[in-house]
Amino acid sequence: MCGIAGHSLIPGSTPPVGWLNSAQSALHHRGPDGSDVFEDPSNGIGLVHSRLAIIDLSPSGHQPMFSDDKRVALVFNGEIYNFRQLRAELELNGHIFVGNSDTEVLLNLYLEQRRNSDKSLNVDLASVLRRINGIFSFALWDSDRSNLLLGRDAFGVKPLYFMNDINGFYFSSEIKVLPAISFTLDVPSLDRYLSFLWSPGEGTPATEVRKLGPGEVMLVAKGNILEHFRWYQLPVFKRPLITLPSLSEAEAIRGTEHFLREAVHHQLVSDVPVGAFLSGGLDSSSIVAFARELNPKIQTFSIEVSGNSDEGFSDDLPYAHRVAKHLGVSLEVVKVDAHTIASCVEEMVWQLDEPLADLAPLNARFICHLARQQGIKVLLSGAGGDDLFTGYRRHIAVRSEPLWSWLPRPFRIYLRQLTNYLPTSHPFLRRLRKAFSGAHLDGDARLVHHFRWIERPDLHALYTPAFQEALGFARAEDPMMNFLTELPREIKPLERMLALEQRFFLTDHNLNYTDKMSMAVGVEVRVPFLDLNLVDFASRIPARYKQRGKEGKWVLKKAMQPYLPRDIIYRPKSGFGVPLRSWLKNELRDWLANILSTESLSKRGLFEPQAVHFLVNENFEGRIDASYTLLSLASIEIWCRHFIDRASLITSSTNQH
Repeated sequence: MCGIAGHSLIPGSTPPVGWLNSAQSALHHRGPDGSDVFEDPSNGIGLVHSRLAIIDLSPSGHQPMFSDDKRVALVFNGEIYNFRQLRAELELNGHIFVGNSDTEVLLNLYLEQRRNSDKSLNVDLASVLRRINGIFSFALWDSDRSNLLLGRDAFGVKPLYFMNDINGFYFSSEIKVLPAISFTLDVPSLDRYLSFLWSPGEGTPATEVRKLGPGEVMLVAKGNILEHFRWYQLPVFKRPLITLPSLSEAEAIRGTEHFLREAVHHQLVSDVPVGAFLSGGLDSSSIVAFARELNPKIQTFSIEVSGNSDEGFSDDLPYAHRVAKHLGVSLEVVKVDAHTIASCVEEMVWQLDEPLADLAPLNARFICHLARQQGIKVLLSGAGGDDLFTGYRRHIAVRSEPLWSWLPRPFRIYLRQLTNYLPTSHPFLRRLRKAFSGAHLDGDARLVHHFRWIERPDLHALYTPAFQEALGFARAEDPMMNFLTELPREIKPLERMLALEQRFFLTDHNLNYTDKMSMAVGVEVRVPFLDLNLVDFASRIPARYKQRGKEGKWVLKKAMQPYLPRDIIYRPKSGFGVPLRSWLKNELRDWLANILSTESLSKRGLFEPQAVHFLVNENFEGRIDASYTLLSLASIEIWCRHFIDRASLITSSTNQH
């Protein structure tokens, strides 16, 4: 796992002075085990790599990596779990390997495909990527074809940002590494961050910067994007075209057990020790249960956050200890409190590259930091379990909708209005209010509404006239609604919701922050639930075996009954969060007031100070629950200070010299 960056310039252009070297330095945290730069000035190509050595720790795994004739160069960030099988096939076809890295396998897969398509200008990169079982982002320069190829794994586990300016095309694993220019704020994306706490789709806070989507490939030549297409689509798009018998209950349970075990075993491949997150929840516990079959001494890691009971969370730590004892594995615990969290929030936003309004990323960072201190460079995560098998409260809400969604719209509007008067101080009433907040909507619009954290009119009341004008007719829901229109109509609501989870919430929120926080301390995180064989199988499981009444992950729970205690499998659902609502009213109150001061808001010109302060007071008095919206506003201000204000200072300083 590593960090990558580079450029493809328009002929006659030059990159910013010293950019490649500054990118190399800025990526050090992602790859502290080595780094290098490759330049081909005659073709306007520059590649940067920073290495976290996981497979083949020798110099033969050094990058950028080149073909024997030096005509093809590759920088790769990721892991290929089936690289040994692919290598054996390539060796049978005459390829000779110098080292034992998975990067060299990807390079030779490309060379093999190129050899088979010599008469074609472009190499079928999609065919190469479909053979890979792994997580990755990469850039490959083919000087014979004058092409720069970029790709990202099926679910976007590894990030890749890109931008264009008058000189050409730039890319990097992180926004902060891109050339320091005067970014302009992307108002529609800011509206999405505030609506959902994260931004679905390709947008970022900066108009100039975009994300290569999960399962996408890009072809760049002479600073211009020539092609941009998907090499992978979720199984839900293909399922209606494939005639497969419906899985029985027993087949669904056996298959879930088989494919999850296989995924975990595959992802233990490493030349360094592998550990695991262990929250005591079903997902992480299942991963550890299967991992210890091959690694009985696997180290696990958890976190203790003070004050979680105030938010309606169950206490995770006793469950984590229970699982560790049951499986006979060690458990290391890091303890954090409000003061620790508060001191790290601004650094978190900087490290995330995006204003994600969630403090759970800090939990991931604290755990990864502890693991690294213990000599662990790789952790297995349970991320993706909820997105494949259900588990979020909104999945219960979607499955319950047939009980009331048949009501005429006027009655549904009344139901929404009635529940809107429920107090937000109690977790159950707060969740009930949220469940019916979209009752007035129909079909896909109601599905997307489940992701909202604040109603559109309430949110727009915070915007200045300039922000409103820049937003225009853009709607925060557009990326998700456009995605749903591509789905076959016969796909039922719960499966449509899971498709949204897999394409957007997983990629643009969970995986995004997991990568940034783990790589900030030089730790790689792997996600066995997103093994493509398991994903394909899960797509065939009928919805009734996933969400059965209020019981989420029913089929996974049944599959794990032989391996985990019943009280672990059927414990209450708990998020990987912190008691934000309590902290913003107490420990973090002064911090919030400083970030969202009248002076700061007026200077920024995005949000109305009076409206924001009214929201702060209403939240403090408990009349509304606006904690996450306030954190989102604060995160945007912090992001602007780092990426707008600092970039302007750098640009100004550069121009003066």
